[in-house]
Amino acid sequence: MIYNSIIETIGNTPLVRLNKLNKGIKGDILVKVEYFNPGNSVKDRMAIKMVEDAEKEGLLKPGGTIIEGTSGNTGMGLALAAIAKGYKCIFTMADKQSKEKIDVLKAVGAEVIVCPTNVSPDDPRSYYSVARKLNEDIPNSFYPNQYDNQSNWKAHYETTGPEIWKDTEGKITHFAAGVGTGGTMSGTAKYLKEQNSEVVSVGIDTYGSVFKKYKETGEFDEDEVYPYLTEGIGEDILPANVDFSVIDEFIKVTDKDSAVMTRRLSREEGLFVGWSCGSAVHGALEYARQHLREGDVMVILLPDHGTRYLGKVYNDDWMKNHGFLEDSSFGTARDIISARQGGYQLVVAQKGQSVKSAIEQMNEKSVSQIPVVEEGQVVGSITDTKLLSKIISNPELKDAKVEEVMEDSMKFVALDSTLDVLSSMVDKEKAVLVRDDLHQIHIITKHDILEAITNS
Repeated sequence: MIYNSIIETIGNTPLVRLNKLNKGIKGDILVKVEYFNPGNSVKDRMAIKMVEDAEKEGLLKPGGTIIEGTSGNTGMGLALAAIAKGYKCIFTMADKQSKEKIDVLKAVGAEVIVCPTNVSPDDPRSYYSVARKLNEDIPNSFYPNQYDNQSNWKAHYETTGPEIWKDTEGKITHFAAGVGTGGTMSGTAKYLKEQNSEVVSVGIDTYGSVFKKYKETGEFDEDEVYPYLTEGIGEDILPANVDFSVIDEFIKVTDKDSAVMTRRLSREEGLFVGWSCGSAVHGALEYARQHLREGDVMVILLPDHGTRYLGKVYNDDWMKNHGFLEDSSFGTARDIISARQGGYQLVVAQKGQSVKSAIEQMNEKSVSQIPVVEEGQVVGSITDTKLLSKIISNPELKDAKVEEVMEDSMKFVALDSTLDVLSSMVDKEKAVLVRDDLHQIHIITKHDILEAITNS
């Protein structure tokens, strides 16, 4: 068959049976391998849908510029559509995304603007905000906004769902996929449930994301949000494309488990896939071990290709530096917290209290750094070295409010972060924060890490 352009090759990706990773699990485990799309990811489907729907609605006109915040894969899909249709592209990305993703977008002619990860979504520096601002400033530009654009889930309702139903001959009983913007899971699950209301959909989430708790309680808990490394799944917002009514259950997967499973998929199944594919398979198999029965058919969607993660999960040095290698013997933040005696209470300063009283507090408790809180939320930090420098320069600051001298907040890290990961995140002066299973906040310093290594 001859195609008129590369975008006509999107879709109709294969289902492949797992043969090794599913040992001991009842039922049939199939994976839908989306790297067969021309842009090597599932995002090609909704990218072309968003562009063509925008053209029909007059939102995207000849010679226009497509501007989008992306983790990389949506950008690639949009770039391919732009090449075929004659548009320019500008993409904003968080700085946690792999260098390969940035390079591949530049290779297909896009301009890429890298933004900080550890800022709130409404911060003007976030990749969401920068994309919106560019859209406001650049004439004849279109901001698809994959998070809220309904063409996202509709693309999967019209293509991904029907393909799975057809290829399994309607025998699918369970569908699992990572949830980021929500379009893939929501559109596919909606279609499958309309064909058979008994189909169970399992959303894969990551620690540091809000989805699982929101599904279970209806509460958007900011305490659930903290930095994580896995790319492409989880969110610190609730995208309009996440339809919780068609997602039956969420499973959370750690960065390490995701990375290890990604490498196993390559080595044991010959599936050279991306990082969040490991998340999807690890979480889905965890669910399958408990719930699948003989005769069940589970389809797990694998969103992208491994070439975009060569410098990360497929790099032994990177894996070792993050404590992700399978034979890592390091302890975790959880171990540090468990070793502490009962009655632990974090020393904090209130944003509105005086600097003088905060110093007295630090001296009394013999601590060199403390978080700053406001209405129960961590909003900043104080370290004795920086505070001393400021007061030496301006002695009157000791009578000022803490908010006038505080620094950026300490980073929150996952409870199961290994000691080598923690050591790489604790910088020269600041500690890190972690929430335990009861959501109590703990501080971890270099001294804590050294003591844990000595005792291990």
